[in-house]
Amino acid sequence: MRDTTNDIKNIIFNGLTEEEVEERVKQGLVNHTNITTGKSVKEIILSNILTYFNLIFFIIALLLIYVGSYRNLTFLPVIIGNTIIGIVQELRAKQILDKMNILNAPHSIVIRNGVQKQIVSEQLVKDDIVLLAAGNQICADAFVVQGNVQVNEALLTGEADEIEKVRGNKLLSGSFVVSGQCFAKLENVGKHSYISKLTAEAKTVGSDEQSEMICSINLLVKWIGIGIIPIGVLLFYQGYYLNGETIQKSIVSMVAALIGMIPEGLYLLTTIALALSTMRLAKRHVLLHDMKSIEALARVDVLCVDKTGTITEARMQVEEVLPSQTINGIIIPKEELEQLLVDYSFAIQDDNATIHAIKEYTNTLCENIERRKPLDSSPFSSTTKYSSVTFEDGTFVLGAPEFVMREDYNLIVPEIIAFVKKGHRVLILGKYEGSNVKDGLKEKVVPLAYVILTNPLRKNAQETFSYFKKQGVTVKVISGDNPETVSEVAKCAGIENADNFIDASILDTESKLASALEKYAVFGRVTPKQKQKLVQTLQKAGHTVAMTGDGVNDILAMKDADCSVAMASGSEATAQAAQVVLLDSDFAHMPDVVLEGRQVVNNVQRSAVLFLVKNIFSLLLAVFSVVFTFTYPLEPSQISLISIFTIGIPGFMLALEPNKNRIEGHFLKNVMIKALPAGLTDVLAVGSLVVCGEAFLLSKNDIATASTMLLAVVGFIILIKISSPLNKIKYSIVILNIFGLAFCGIFLHRLFAISEMSKICVLLLIIFAFSAESLFRYLSISIEKINDLYLRLKKKKNHIHKG
Repeated sequence: MRDTTNDIKNIIFNGLTEEEVEERVKQGLVNHTNITTGKSVKEIILSNILTYFNLIFFIIALLLIYVGSYRNLTFLPVIIGNTIIGIVQELRAKQILDKMNILNAPHSIVIRNGVQKQIVSEQLVKDDIVLLAAGNQICADAFVVQGNVQVNEALLTGEADEIEKVRGNKLLSGSFVVSGQCFAKLENVGKHSYISKLTAEAKTVGSDEQSEMICSINLLVKWIGIGIIPIGVLLFYQGYYLNGETIQKSIVSMVAALIGMIPEGLYLLTTIALALSTMRLAKRHVLLHDMKSIEALARVDVLCVDKTGTITEARMQVEEVLPSQTINGIIIPKEELEQLLVDYSFAIQDDNATIHAIKEYTNTLCENIERRKPLDSSPFSSTTKYSSVTFEDGTFVLGAPEFVMREDYNLIVPEIIAFVKKGHRVLILGKYEGSNVKDGLKEKVVPLAYVILTNPLRKNAQETFSYFKKQGVTVKVISGDNPETVSEVAKCAGIENADNFIDASILDTESKLASALEKYAVFGRVTPKQKQKLVQTLQKAGHTVAMTGDGVNDILAMKDADCSVAMASGSEATAQAAQVVLLDSDFAHMPDVVLEGRQVVNNVQRSAVLFLVKNIFSLLLAVFSVVFTFTYPLEPSQISLISIFTIGIPGFMLALEPNKNRIEGHFLKNVMIKALPAGLTDVLAVGSLVVCGEAFLLSKNDIATASTMLLAVVGFIILIKISSPLNKIKYSIVILNIFGLAFCGIFLHRLFAISEMSKICVLLLIIFAFSAESLFRYLSISIEKINDLYLRLKKKKNHIHKG
């Protein structure tokens, strides 16, 4: 049931009273939902405590307490410390991001007590009257009570066509206004709105796709988690039933193997690295809606940018208004043109940078002249590239010359070419000879005047694009403006191959689009749907694509890009849809985001090698022990000692080091190639030491201590290798950890089960230590050669396949 016309007018002018708002708040009819992509405080705490591996550690601790092996509980402080650190860092990152999200929260213009005011969209209530204009995201389900708008519902329905909404039509939350202006009455708010129901459904299905790094770590954790239970059972069975060990010795040996196989600090390291990176970016006014965007942008090899708001500043200004001379050589008097432009600008309901610039210009003209009353108007559309206003003396059109003039475009080229070549944006104001423009321009348009606009180039634009060029990142400029104009601006910004441009309106097939992407760097007259297809085509070709923009015409492409970056000064809907928001709209921050991503991925990758070495060694030695029926030679406290000083502390310290190296290859493969030689060296060296120790009838304490020292030697060898090239900081990290391990081995030897070794045992340790260094070196060379051979064969196969 809809309101009558008089009721609607009253509602629009007055809106709700404060008493009516308070009543709806009490009823819970507020546009607030608890559905969020971020974790709550409770979720952060529980997600760090209630983990699968913490459960395993808890069971292990109970087993050790049961057999009275309290000395081997040395891993517990590390696990508890890891958990606390992880909680604290995530809470700190959440606190900073929550503050930034409040600053960047969507706002709405609402009418209450007959007064327009701007409030946070979450404070709206049911039956509120809101004013919607181009660039606004519709915050709750509503229906139009006055005015008309063009709405894009692609984010909800997948359909990219712009839908006209007039009085009585429904507006779905989550869609966004492309053009026009209207008053709307809210129907379903908060958890009852369409977008909230979709979000809730999506949340029950699963979380967003994770980055490659997180996926790889999750895969490692998954398989290790599956494997440790049967291996633990086998080790206990073998030690207690086959080797005749005591129940205490069997449990202690089993626990030592399991602790070695669990990458207890790797996930924590990744979480902390991402949290610290998020906080560092926050200090540079960069808001991350999605953590995976850090890695995605670091891997980007194609950057798609819009012209307005990205290369240039969002604001526009009218340089001049020139009369057209193509009407039989007759020039319309300047006063008439100014009057028409004033009338047009006041009649059109568009709310974009172009209209703002024109209105700012017309405010200085004809202030005291009576304005014509419009009979009808059509807002600007990014699809048609023009707007229109109908007065009593005819219909007038303002828009892109190519789309307004169509087949007559070449007639006006001589008049505008000079401005286009200088990078100016040119709009044409003309009189339509037909009567209805809503079905398209089917009749001729008589050109009356040219409106010359310009966007100032962003500061540091040249420096920023120069950085991406040095990093091997290809820049594609995709804009709705004239391709020549865009090309000139791109040249001024220093974008490589900016003189290679094309009009996207001729790219009507996917094959033409794919071919053009290989040849051209600048694409003009691109529709929103084409922007999306350009991104998709680049991704199909194997590229990692980032898309930057500030307008609603960029949203579809940004949602499909691997990483999307929005300027906060642009459309509110765009900022909400993007993964990364530059709160101060400074494009110069882009290199900062890339470098942060590189630091996180490269450092976590390097530290992951250290963790994986221990996992590979423990797994293989456990299998070795089962196959050759000897008891696992190490104790949990010894594994803890090695983990602290060759993995944990150096891993975390290296993860904080600046790292600008470009990311290459796949995370899991890169880690495995570097970790496998050290893991194999460990198991071969320790396995051989155990065999020799038994041959020389050495005590089990001697063998365990020698194995611990041997693992420490190999640990520091791999630490030095992955830290190269070494600098003062890295030398300090290595020396500090060697000193720490030596200190614990000498002064805390009882705690870590380090006993005095016999002379034969010391001699065997020295021999195997030197052998381990050589073995590690040759295994590293061999695995690298095998990988190179694999890459060459793969490249050859791909070349044959393409041929």
